[in-house]
Amino acid sequence: MSSSFSIALTGLESESQAIDITGNNLANMNTDGFKESEVDFKDLFSESYGISSGLETGLGVSIPNSNQVFTQGSIESDPSPLAAAIQGNGFFVVQAPDGQNLYTRDGNFTTNSDGVLQTETGENVQGWTAGANGVVNSNGPTSSIVLPAGQVLSPNPTTTFSLVANLSAQAVAGTSTGTFTAPMQVVDSLGNTHNLTVTFTQSTTDASTWNFAVSVPSADLSSTGALTGGTGSITFNSNGTMSVANTTGTNADGNVPIAISGLADGAADLNMTWDLFDPTTGAGNLTGYAEASALASSTQDGNQAAQLTSVAIQSGGQVVATYSNGQTQVEAQLAMASIENPQSLSNVGDNNFAVTGNTAIPAVGVPQTGGRGQILGNSLETSNVDMATQFTDLIVYQSAYQASSRVISTVNNMNQDLFSLIH
Repeated sequence: MSSSFSIALTGLESESQAIDITGNNLANMNTDGFKESEVDFKDLFSESYGISSGLETGLGVSIPNSNQVFTQGSIESDPSPLAAAIQGNGFFVVQAPDGQNLYTRDGNFTTNSDGVLQTETGENVQGWTAGANGVVNSNGPTSSIVLPAGQVLSPNPTTTFSLVANLSAQAVAGTSTGTFTAPMQVVDSLGNTHNLTVTFTQSTTDASTWNFAVSVPSADLSSTGALTGGTGSITFNSNGTMSVANTTGTNADGNVPIAISGLADGAADLNMTWDLFDPTTGAGNLTGYAEASALASSTQDGNQAAQLTSVAIQSGGQVVATYSNGQTQVEAQLAMASIENPQSLSNVGDNNFAVTGNTAIPAVGVPQTGGRGQILGNSLETSNVDMATQFTDLIVYQSAYQASSRVISTVNNMNQDLFSLIH
């Protein structure tokens, strides 16, 4: 009977440990990105009373293993522009103050006083910083992400512009229908805007031909300033479309070169191209259909100087800055790590995991590649703890604990009976 005490004690100890694990799961029900632990019991080796005796007794239960369960938690929206959630496999890569790389599913990010993107417990979020053109090279090493603050976006002068318009095939030269004007705003190197006017005039000798001329307000030019180019003609085909062969005043691509020199604000000379034809499809941007002359849209590639207004993590994991002129610019890309055996990771607290000697080498890359999940902006992953399951486990562990305690009570009563016989 002496072993009965120790067997029952192993039951008490193991069930107590299981209740601790369950209690920890329940305590973290509202912890972002938390992964519950499941209890795995193992029996202790048996004691045999001879190979042929048929008598064999167990020695109880070992301290249970605690295994992380990396099932998907629910995704909930979050108002923070720096909140991000992972849908699918993978981890955010973060770096501890001592330089160690850690892995987390908690995307409740913030910034420190230096603008470094961090977890709420101070680990630096890892990724790739974009170049000056907003292009991210994800083939290089990862580093901490520094968000821009108070940044002024420098102006970009206009180099190309286009107009999508119809010039009426029913127009009559010499009347109001035979003339059509379209405004076009362009930007110079200082970020100032200039209002160009494109005037179309129907030919008096050929109704399918329209002459055009681009002008700029004289107030925008210095005494030596001038606009050169920007004049020519378009002859529409019988189906109302354009062809490069039927244009004048254009380059080999059928587009119109324009130069403005001597701007009054002291900006650099503007050298632009008016795209009469779409550079991608080759289709003409102007038509000559039997509809009223009208401007459908206009575009240009220049930008004024602008102040930074916000920085946010977008779906896909790109960190994007938005400026006061509406322009956006990619600043960085969050890295994701794919780990083949995440159960081997060691929980080091603060929602972070570290690799162990049994962990496969983390494969770091961009989301939705190599089996990695996707990153969702303005979202957080909740804990994967199911309260109903945990309460059921608590009842089972409590019953098992009570059963082991009854074994001790029973053995104690038997010992008391034995002692009574002796005395």
